[in-house]
Amino acid sequence: MGERWQEIGDRVYVRRHRSFDMNVGLVVGDDHCLVLDTRVSHREAADLVDAIRTITGNPWTVVNSHAHFDHYFGNALFLPAEIWGHVRCAEEIERDGESHRAGVIARLPEERRAEIEEVRLVAPDHTFTGSATLDIGGRIVHLRHFGLGHSSNDIVVHVPDAGVVFAGDLVEEGAPPAFGDSYPLDWPGTVAAMLAALPEPVFVPGHGAVVDRAFVERQHAELDLVAELARHAHVAGLRDLIGRFPYEEDVTRQAIERAFMQLDA
Repeated sequence: MGERWQEIGDRVYVRRHRSFDMNVGLVVGDDHCLVLDTRVSHREAADLVDAIRTITGNPWTVVNSHAHFDHYFGNALFLPAEIWGHVRCAEEIERDGESHRAGVIARLPEERRAEIEEVRLVAPDHTFTGSATLDIGGRIVHLRHFGLGHSSNDIVVHVPDAGVVFAGDLVEEGAPPAFGDSYPLDWPGTVAAMLAALPEPVFVPGHGAVVDRAFVERQHAELDLVAELARHAHVAGLRDLIGRFPYEEDVTRQAIERAFMQLDA
């Protein structure tokens, strides 16, 4: 898992990082480029900037896939570029950015505290609700929001001329999906809508290895099972059902907690 660029389509790259096993996307056009997600801190973002400059010297537009810290804490180092995200992504960062920071400081080793404290929180300044289309140096790139899922504000970056979809944390490889502030009842439908709308062969998850369409279809089936079992558990209780979920018990209980919040509402 070296931190090298992998070209997965014509001038479309992914860089997988040891830190949080996180993927950053890069789409290069004739005189511009798009950077998807900016990592965990200014220090990690500076490393990313250096890496981008080994591929292209073009100016960039930034896209945040959603408002979780590992995807936007590096935003400030890419200014004064446009930063795009779902409208709820910007709202959540403006409202909750400092609590995001406090949560990260609490969970990371003490020696990384200063690294997180120096982050300047920057929210997207270009937002949309359903879809947006960007011209990246003569290449058309579509931004799509298909619904609630891993968060309230996940977006997908579609590069049609390369047959590539950056799915963000709607898709996870190498670890179970993260249900911490998810919408388990909606997530399978959101992934199904993405698959129906985008018939591409290559999908980049937010974390882990690049996957094919079949992997996303299998994960959709798992998410669908989670939603179905959570509905049953809400009525019948957990004891007989928890072993039937496709993930380990700690992940399952988080998914159930979030699903019950939706069902109780």
